[in-house]
Amino acid sequence: MKPQGTDPTPPAPAPGEERPPAQVRRILGLFRPYRARLAVVGLLVGLSSLVSVATPFLLRAMLDTAIPQGRTALLSLLALGMVATAVLTSVLNVLQTLISTTVGQRVMHDLRTAVYSHLQRMSLAFFTRTRTGEVQSRIANDIGGMQSTVTSTATSLVSNLTGVTATVAAMVALDWRLTVVSLLLLPLFVRISRRVGNERKRITAQRQKQLAAMSAAVQESLSVSGILLGRTMGRSDSLSREFAAQSDGLADLEVRSSMAGRWRMSTIQIVMAAMPAVVYWAAGLATAAGSPVVSLGTLVAFVSLQQGLFRPTVSLLSTGVQVQASLALFQRIFEYLDLPVDITEPADPVRPARIRGEVRFEDVHFSYGPAAGRPALTGIDLAVPAGGSLAVVGETGSGKTTLGMLVPRLYDVTGGRVALDGTDVRDLSFDTLAAAVGVVSQETYLFHASVADNLRFAKPGATDAELVAAARAAQIHDRIAALPDGYDTLVGERGHRFSGGEKQRLAIARTLLRNPPVLILDEATSALDNRTEHAVQQAVDALAAGRTTITIAHRLSTVRDADQIVVLDGGRIAERGTHDELVALGGRYAALVAREEATRTPVPARTPSPSRTPVPVEAPAG
Repeated sequence: MKPQGTDPTPPAPAPGEERPPAQVRRILGLFRPYRARLAVVGLLVGLSSLVSVATPFLLRAMLDTAIPQGRTALLSLLALGMVATAVLTSVLNVLQTLISTTVGQRVMHDLRTAVYSHLQRMSLAFFTRTRTGEVQSRIANDIGGMQSTVTSTATSLVSNLTGVTATVAAMVALDWRLTVVSLLLLPLFVRISRRVGNERKRITAQRQKQLAAMSAAVQESLSVSGILLGRTMGRSDSLSREFAAQSDGLADLEVRSSMAGRWRMSTIQIVMAAMPAVVYWAAGLATAAGSPVVSLGTLVAFVSLQQGLFRPTVSLLSTGVQVQASLALFQRIFEYLDLPVDITEPADPVRPARIRGEVRFEDVHFSYGPAAGRPALTGIDLAVPAGGSLAVVGETGSGKTTLGMLVPRLYDVTGGRVALDGTDVRDLSFDTLAAAVGVVSQETYLFHASVADNLRFAKPGATDAELVAAARAAQIHDRIAALPDGYDTLVGERGHRFSGGEKQRLAIARTLLRNPPVLILDEATSALDNRTEHAVQQAVDALAAGRTTITIAHRLSTVRDADQIVVLDGGRIAERGTHDELVALGGRYAALVAREEATRTPVPARTPSPSRTPVPVEAPAG
């Protein structure tokens, strides 16, 4: 019985579950480990703002004092001061950019690793209901889309805010009346920018969902299996049309995102750009009326400051819009980080020095949840002594695979317990359990890497001699040695350069390297032809020697020699015994055997299984 569930993505938080202020506090919390560096950035930003506002005052002194009075020494000193402020401002900006970008990238790194590590701890049920492309999109696209926010945008926000504050203070010092006129429209501009930001936030959320859907479609349809399925089913053209439709929708969302509020923001820029003309016009009218408001130097210095105010103000408003849009990206990442972890390691896990391999199922119950309907397993009581063998057979959907998944804690029981050497597997450390239980399933997964790298995934420090020994035991060494690059041969995506039987033997060799005392064989030969099955079965026999073996079988010919055979029906034990006992009983097992023998072609005789004397394995230290 396989896990149920069809939801492609985890449920979104209910409206109001985490409002923007709380979300902003959470985002700011990401920067907490880098407070010292951010303090340095703030200091540099403050110095840069103070230095930059000094230039208009130097300009006023030039126009009102140095030039009219012909004081060349003062003029030269003021000019040198303006050049020095420009140089110093540039140096400070470079330093703050370096530090802030470093901090931003560290935050990005923290987010990526946090999401990846959290997903590694999720139960298998999560991945059975979530598309791989969706997961990849959140890690790559969503976190990648936040890059500008956590690097340049954050610094720009602080820099522009400090710049605006310093500039307004300098403008007030020059002339408070002109300052009031310049700031009259600022509240309106802030209101407009907030509306634009909310609009872009909504569009950004839609865009990321569309991007995730497209990434999932690409991952599924352009894999080796997807290409084979598409071509053999004649769906290549329709898949291309579906992708084109998704891409067209994404392009439309990108245009909408880029143009959202563009005219309103442009209006703000036009008004701000026109303000100097208004100031000059007002000053000119006042002078023509015979009552000059300010001196020429003060007027030029004020307009210079005003221009310095408008640039960071427009940038600040635009930054606010970007931050609001980025909240949608942060929300998608936080959704994953907030997913509950179903299977956790105990606070003080048991780490036995030695694992013998006795496995017990004690009144085990398991259900995949309300959506699955009836329970997958009910009242399972089984005992497999160390070094013994148990075969589990039954019709499709009877709960065979589920039973095997409970031993390595791919799922946790919902009632009763599974014990290893008398200890509940839920009390063992993850490292101990992983070292104790090896799994070889029907669907073999190989990385797009060399044969050696795939084998060493089980034991990173394995020597070449150990690889060869494991491959020989799995009866795959001769095939590997015949390849032009031997163990350095790339296996291709999902191992498609090898046949099904060869991939199974590679998986067996990989498990042999790990040397677990308990072995779960989940229909490891059910999809193979008879001759290939015979070769793989010999490798399986070598793997099972001296280990506690639980075999989930579809072909009964592979389990005749098991110490105990259990027939599952609807998640319950219907029959149990040896092969001969169950055949003599004339029940479900006997019917399964008769049906298989009526359809099966003869296969070469199997080599007798090696001795099953248990081989204790040292558990990992710590």
